[in-house]
This record gives sequence, C-alpha cells and structure tokens, in this order.
Amino acid sequence: MRIALASDHAAVALKALLVEHVQSLGHEAIDLGPFSADSVDYPDFGYKLGQAIADGSADKGIALCGSGIGISIAVNRNPACRCALVSEPLSAKLSREHNDANVIAMGARLTGQDMAKECVTVFLATAFGGDRHARRVDKLSHPQLSKEPA
Repeated sequence: MRIALASDHAAVALKALLVEHVQSLGHEAIDLGPFSADSVDYPDFGYKLGQAIADGSADKGIALCGSGIGISIAVNRNPACRCALVSEPLSAKLSREHNDANVIAMGARLTGQDMAKECVTVFLATAFGGDRHARRVDKLSHPQLSKEPA
C-alpha cells in the first residue's frame, strides 16, 4: 500500500520514525512534510494529506500534530477521508473494522513512539468489517441517507 504521512512542526520527529516503520512493514511511505521543526500551520498539511487520499496517490494516511486533534479536523474536511483520532491499538483497530477509516491521526505530545508504531501496525493490518458497519459508513459519506430516529 501507499501510505501518505503529514504532520506539523510538533510531530516532525514522530513522522520520520513512522515513515521508517511504514517502510519496515513493506509499504511505500509518502512523506508530505514538513521536513523541519520550523513552525507551520497544521491545516495546510492536513489538507495536503486529504488531497492525496482523494486523488488516489495514497491508499491510506497518517496525520500527526501536537495533539492530533487539529490535523484530524483538517483531514476530515475532505469528503473522501474518514480520519480517526487514535491513541492506542484498540482504537486503531476499531477505526478500520467499524468505520473503514482511511486515515489515522495521533498526537506527538500525547502518544509515545512505541505506542504510535503499534497503532500504525494495527491500522494497516486491519480490514473493514463490512456487514452491519457498511450501512453506517455509507451514511458518513452520504448524509442524505441518514434518517431521524422515530
């Protein structure tokens, strides 16, 4: 798989570590930047990652910033993306199984390096569960399918 990674300045070091980790798992890593710890705006890189998913240049993505929150919001502005903020392997697994997430976000100031690597490993190895989850995921991309509870 082609995995795009993007961050802000707070997560450059974690991104570099995860680029190597993605490659060690046998995937192609596409580093969308930034490439230094100079201050940048996380939305710029979140949008760049979202576009890579939308245009098909990446199959999945990993978004990183200080908390993971801001960049996840930016990625999710692209309708082609389902970005889940994760902090441990179970949330990474469930994001794939239940929500067919195609991007995960993590906070470099909140998630340790080993935990982040494990989240990536699980995320990339887990398939979408389909079945009852498919209807719900369809509604994420097509809000008009949603019905008000009776």
